[in-house]
Amino acid sequence: MTFATALTTMSGLSTTRGVGKPRRRFLTGAIGMSAAGLPGLIALSNSENAIGAAPWMRPLTIAVPGVREFQRRYEQAVPPVPRDEMTDLLQRQAPWSEMEALVASRGPHGFLIYVKLDVHPMMQLAGDQADCLAYLMGNHTIAQRMFRYDPRAMLYAPLRTVIWEDAAGAAWFSVDQPSTQFARLGIPEISRVGVELDRKLAALLAALNVDVPQVLLES
Repeated sequence: MTFATALTTMSGLSTTRGVGKPRRRFLTGAIGMSAAGLPGLIALSNSENAIGAAPWMRPLTIAVPGVREFQRRYEQAVPPVPRDEMTDLLQRQAPWSEMEALVASRGPHGFLIYVKLDVHPMMQLAGDQADCLAYLMGNHTIAQRMFRYDPRAMLYAPLRTVIWEDAAGAAWFSVDQPSTQFARLGIPEISRVGVELDRKLAALLAALNVDVPQVLLES
């Protein structure tokens, strides 16, 4: 399996108040791509080739207790996708309602893990010591509600999440704000689902007992 990642920059150190929790740090940023193809904190081009009218994607980075400690909590709250059961539904061409019921029964917070990559052992070979795990997290029954309007919604679904360690040893959870990604397609029906995903992500973070960025509640 190959896995390609895009390097992004994040800015805007700020504070927020989580749901019923003390103030802690999180990072937000807005990333674009310059005409020269260099990553930077700038708006996307307004050319005809740009997708939709919304120029920004907002990465959210939330402080967590520790990479491996948070990994355990995260993977308990977001279990792996039930591949065997899904394969059975596909093979017998089951009605979509059965797929919806299966996903609802397995994802207590509305999300499942489709891919998990423990990046740390590989990067250690190059001498990099930061601990890091990367995931594809989503819900294909929710994605279907966007796919029907534009298959390009799959550019942003499943969501990419990362649990990582900075140079000072602090641990973080990073994810792009869903609504800012899906709004780029410029389709109201898809944008509404993006906002719904913001709320689901906020509820997941609250259940994990970490700070909830206010932007997830106000989109």
